[in-house]
Amino acid sequence: MKILVAEDKNDISNLIKIYLHKEGYDVLIAEDGQKAYELFSGNEIALCIFDIMMPKMNGFVLVQKIREISHVPILILSAKTLDQDKILGLDLGADDYITKPFSSLELVSRVNAHIRRNYGFSNSSNIIKYGELIIDKEKCQVSKNGQNCNLTATEYKLLLKFLSSPERVFTKTQLYTMISDEYIEGDENTILVHISRLREKIETDTKNLEYIKTIRGLGYKLEKR
Repeated sequence: MKILVAEDKNDISNLIKIYLHKEGYDVLIAEDGQKAYELFSGNEIALCIFDIMMPKMNGFVLVQKIREISHVPILILSAKTLDQDKILGLDLGADDYITKPFSSLELVSRVNAHIRRNYGFSNSSNIIKYGELIIDKEKCQVSKNGQNCNLTATEYKLLLKFLSSPERVFTKTQLYTMISDEYIEGDENTILVHISRLREKIETDTKNLEYIKTIRGLGYKLEKR
């Protein structure tokens, strides 16, 4: 899950990034409010952490602009400690307000709490969110936009293989050997069928593929999200 951090002090943003990376989050950093808004518009962001005093666009304005287009959880992290600042931030649409200096562990705890509350699951190694797909490894289940994709065991194993190395190209032989532990000449056609059925279940439009791309003459790869 991608978290957007808007903070003009590199030491603070890098510290936040280190702690959130340990929790398995992908962190995007912006040094000013305008850059943060551009990153938000171009990415699928799960949660935002915004400072207030930033160049080009302050945190209050940024919260307002994000709220015009999204209900994503927003945490304000600011040195402004006055009650009126906290009230203004929350009234503008922020979900939480943390004052500096802050505890990194508390920040991570609050981030996890908002993720659980807004997306219905914890950020554990058993849950993978990839684009619009949610993969529950404990239940061996894949859903998209809240709907079960009803993958077969083979389709599920193929998807996990792709997820293990996004952007890596897998040959048909490699994929077939992975799902069957052996390879017999001519079995590449079987992979074609499995890939086709998997695409039908996870792609929005099989003519405009978002996830599994064909690399002509080589095999298949999962597009990086």
